[in-house]
Amino acid sequence: MAKVNIKIEGIPFEVEAGLTILEAAKQCGFEIPSLCAFNHGECSQGSCRVCLVEATGARGLVASCVYPVAEGMEITISSPKATAARRTSVELLLSNHNKNCQQCEKNGNCELLHVAKITGARDDMYLGEQTPVTFDQLTPTIVRDTSKCVLCGRCVARCANAHGKDMGILGFEKRGFNTIVAPVENRSFIHSPCIMCGQCINVCPTGALMEKSEIARVDEAFKAGKYVIVQTAPAVRAALGEEFGMKIGTPVTGKMVAALKRLGFKKVFDTNFAADLTIMEEGTELLNRIQNGGKLPMITSCSPGWVNYAEYNYGDLLDHLSSCKSPHEMFGAILKTYYAEKIGVDPKDMFVVSIMPCSCKKYEKERPQLTTNGLADVDAVLTTRELGRLIRRAGINFQKLPDEDFDTDIVHDYSGAGVIFGVTGGVMEAALRTVYYKLTGKEYDKIAFTEVRGLEGVREATIDINGTSVSVAVANGMKSAKVLLDDIRAGKSKYLFIEIMGCPGGCINGGGQPYVRPAFLPNEEDDILDTYIQKRAAALYSEDERQVIRQSHNNPQIKALYDEFLGEPNSHKAHELLHTTYAAREKYDN
Repeated sequence: MAKVNIKIEGIPFEVEAGLTILEAAKQCGFEIPSLCAFNHGECSQGSCRVCLVEATGARGLVASCVYPVAEGMEITISSPKATAARRTSVELLLSNHNKNCQQCEKNGNCELLHVAKITGARDDMYLGEQTPVTFDQLTPTIVRDTSKCVLCGRCVARCANAHGKDMGILGFEKRGFNTIVAPVENRSFIHSPCIMCGQCINVCPTGALMEKSEIARVDEAFKAGKYVIVQTAPAVRAALGEEFGMKIGTPVTGKMVAALKRLGFKKVFDTNFAADLTIMEEGTELLNRIQNGGKLPMITSCSPGWVNYAEYNYGDLLDHLSSCKSPHEMFGAILKTYYAEKIGVDPKDMFVVSIMPCSCKKYEKERPQLTTNGLADVDAVLTTRELGRLIRRAGINFQKLPDEDFDTDIVHDYSGAGVIFGVTGGVMEAALRTVYYKLTGKEYDKIAFTEVRGLEGVREATIDINGTSVSVAVANGMKSAKVLLDDIRAGKSKYLFIEIMGCPGGCINGGGQPYVRPAFLPNEEDDILDTYIQKRAAALYSEDERQVIRQSHNNPQIKALYDEFLGEPNSHKAHELLHTTYAAREKYDN
């Protein structure tokens, strides 16, 4: 990589050519105030003007987030002219900003408050009319409050980068003083083809985009005396520690369980149990399709964001999707039938809470298909971030908690295969471990199918199973998935089985995970988004390796569930409780 010589505040540095001034300054130990998210992988449009600096060769101040370094460039951050300009930029943003900071869930992670502090921005310097406000809370997933938006465009970029420019549903609406970020025609998210993945929430620097909290619903269930059960998804344990200042990728399973028990849940279970159950159902479904001429390739259905995308954009391919419910929905159905009967609790008195890395699970639980005997399989979904808020609200010192175990009832065992569901390729790998056994009658000696691991948008592999070549593919983010789906539509797909996840990286980078730590917070780690994903993924793979049982079909409690209740995978009863349906949807309603 070519290098250029620059000076920052008179000090010489050698940096890579092609970096922006903002990136180069950060590498050289300088922090230029910014509302950009280059550490999130999104480019800025330079619209907020918070990062203005002086640079030789420029006629005036330049936005350091978009201005590239050049050989011999001298950059001045602290000149009176640049300092005053940055302060004025922030003051102008504050003049059009809702200042209910005490009530804002982003308080403590707000990048606007941070730049206001370090630029010395003064409140109420510019008073007058404010942009008309849109407050959209119609979806079960996302709340949009334009009174807090700074028009940085990060959400617009993330939506397009993850799902494709033709799919990105956010853009700049209206003009001039009335400009806002919104779906087309300033529609609600619920009236647009938003897949509810929550990636836009992850990159919003303020509280303009937030998940719709269900903490109050859980509080009400406790107050009403419900039998409140909680289950936790695998990806939560790989990221929850970040909420409490722990290193990225620190597995905190034991402390998470200890915190949940102190919060008063009757039972604390692991969704990994239901991930194993999903593999038994999904693997059997795949084998049935292969052996009986069913629709191939079969595509996984664990990601509700991906399912939403398919219903909006590929209604003609819905019969390719596995009919399996996602793991936490399966678990809810089992808890309100098999488990409720075992412990003698009326399912109507049971309240199931799912702790999920995915904001779209809030939307998923509202689907009318996901009910059993007239009761919702899952009653409330809290994100990893919401669990962090609950723990802090209760005064629990998370880092000082002991490591405790999940409740040891009849639905607590899980395999390593269940753990890796949280990372892209994990569902595929878990399924291959069981499908290999079903076809050969023996375990795969290596256990891990590393061919399907990695963070590329699309990965493909050919697995030899008893002399038969099985072609599979894995995609994450709808921009990547579209390539595979268009091949299926064109009749050119060579795969038998495809895994698709809505969020780039899978659940470890879900829309409900802790915010990628802003550059202004102390952090000895690399702050590039891919590094976060890799470290969280490593936490799950390490837990898989530590498990005594690493294949779903070897989970003894899963075997007992079938022996005592379900009969066998894909049985009539299993279909009633664990499978669902999908339907094509119009992108825009009237």
